[in-house]
Parts: sequence; structure tokens; C-alpha cells
Amino acid sequence: MSFTAQVKDELSRVEGDCPECKLAELSAIIRVCGTLSFHGSGSWSLRVTTETGAVARTMIKLTHDLFRIDTPLTMRRSNLHRSHNFLIEIRDQDALGPALQRLGIIAPGVGITSGAPAQLLQRQCCREAYLRGAFMAGGFVSDPRGDFHLEIALTGEQLADDVQRLVEGCGIDARINHRRGSYVVYLKSFAGVVALLRAMGAERSALAVSQVRRVKTVKNSVNRLVNAETANSNRASGAAAEQLALIERAERTLGLRALPPALREFCLLRRTHPELSLSALGELCKPPVGKSAMHHRVLRLEQLLDETEGDAVSPSGSGVDGAGAGDAVDAHHKATESDTAAAVGMASDVSAMGGPESPTHKRTGADPQSFGCH
Repeated sequence: MSFTAQVKDELSRVEGDCPECKLAELSAIIRVCGTLSFHGSGSWSLRVTTETGAVARTMIKLTHDLFRIDTPLTMRRSNLHRSHNFLIEIRDQDALGPALQRLGIIAPGVGITSGAPAQLLQRQCCREAYLRGAFMAGGFVSDPRGDFHLEIALTGEQLADDVQRLVEGCGIDARINHRRGSYVVYLKSFAGVVALLRAMGAERSALAVSQVRRVKTVKNSVNRLVNAETANSNRASGAAAEQLALIERAERTLGLRALPPALREFCLLRRTHPELSLSALGELCKPPVGKSAMHHRVLRLEQLLDETEGDAVSPSGSGVDGAGAGDAVDAHHKATESDTAAAVGMASDVSAMGGPESPTHKRTGADPQSFGCH
């Protein structure tokens, strides 16, 4: 059974709050899915066709209870849709004409009326009953596991306008769409669908829609979290691969032992734990550091390699191999150490000469201006 059929079956068991509610509900059913024929001299016949057994059952029950009219039922099978079709054919009877007038379907001197009968819609419960009958006769509601959509198909612009006003009278925003010669009053919001179902009396169906909405909300939240985690994992994997390639490049160019301690620690940890993020990798450092510090180490390593490879290129444009670049870095360190030692030796010679030194000269020691003769 479809969700629409479940809703209509529940609505067929709803009792109105006052006697006029039954009149309003029956009037809507006849107006939406009934065909009225005039045979002259005040003779009428009525045919009501529906594919829903709940609608046929409600039509027969209300007609018997209100007007004691004979309502023969014929059940047919549609070969096209492979479903049952219910036909209620009410031929001319003495009570049919007055019943149609009481329901607001016809009016003396006017014939068939258009729109909803205002005399039956004085109370809010009667207006909700009219919406209940209209939905049972021409309504559809989508399965809440998909999109939220509820509509009532009607014939006649005036009737569509009246139904729209009744829906909006319940505090629900509704719209009208002209579709293939008919007018459709529809809702597309979760709140509107639930509110209208409750207004018509389908509390169980409204609860089912709310329950499905909660499940969908949880699933959507889980999907968003999983997608975010997957995206973060993919980004972390890509960044780790780039960092491993950078470490291989550093080992070929300089050698990991030639790197500063912080950079060497990063390289060793990344090789040992290629699956970890920078934040998790920083927690393994001694002492632990944050993600920004680890990212800064990556940038320092990349900058060091760029500078080293740039210095290793000869003026003629020819490059040197990784060993040559390493020798150049070692030579740079050795030259720095020789300059420092020479400066210390010169300061010792000046002290041995016994020359006068100002306090400033004592602090600096290696200032060339302190080597004056007396």
C-alpha cells in the first residue's frame, strides 16, 4: 500500500466534530471526483469514480447516514493500470435533488455551482472536514523517505482558489499550479505537509512523516561527517606523499644528518608514520609541538632545499650532483668555523702586547680599531 493510500485509509476513519462536518466532507468528495448529469425536469444522476477503497467506503457511509440514498457500488479492474476501480452510480431518486442542494452542489435557479459552499464552512472543524474530503477524492502525498510533497487536484479555478484559502486558513502556505486542464493546490515543505495532515485528522501519518524526517536528518548529518572525514583524510594523504617526496629530495641533496635537529626529527617521524596528520605527528615530537610548528618545519625544509640547489648550480648553468651539493654545504660550515677561530687568535695576540684597552675594547675584543700603537 502506498503512503497516499495509508493516509486516505486513516482519514476515512476520522469522525467530524459536528453534524455539519459530514456534510462538508461529503460535499468535497462529490465536488472533486463526482460527475453530475442533468436529465431535465429536475432529474439528476451522480457518478463517483475512485481507485481508493477508503474513498468509496466513506462516500457510501456518509450518503446512507445523511440522506438514506441508495448507492450501488460496482468494482472494476483496470487493465491499463492493473488496479481496481470503484464506481458508485446514483440514479435519479426523490432524495437526490434535495441532497445535492443541501450539499451546495446545485442551487435553485442556478444549476451546478462553482467553488466551495460557504454555508457549510462556518466553523473551523467544518473547513478541515472539507479539506479532508477534497484530499481523499483528489489528493496525493509523496513517500516521506523522498521529497516532501502534498497536492490536491481539482477541476475549476474557483474551487482551487477556495481550497487554497482553506489551507491558508490553517496557517499553511499553499500554491496553485495549472496542470493539463486541472488545477493543483500543492505544498512542498515538511512543516506544511505535517500541519495539513494534522488539520485533516491524520495524526498517525503526520507522526510517521516526522519520524522519517528525524531519521533523514540523522543520516544527512552522518553523511556530512563521513564526507568531511574522507576529504580530510584524502588531503592528509596527499600532503604526506608530498612531504615524503620532499624528504627523499633532502636525503639526495644534503643527507638527513646535515639537517638541523628540528628538521631531521620531522623527516624521521614522517617516514616512520606516513599515515598521520601534521597535528598527530607534532604530538610525537620531543617536546610535542603544534600543527603550525610542523607546517613551519616543512616550509623551512623546502626553503633550505631550494637555496641549496640554487647555490649548487655553476655560473655557466651546469649543475652538480647531490654529493657536490653536500660538499658545498660542508665547506660553508668549515669556513665559518675557521673565521671564528682566527678572530679568537687575534684577540689573544693583542692581550699579550699589553696595549691599553678601553672598556669597550674589552667587551668587543675583535674590533680592528683597538690595534693602535703608542
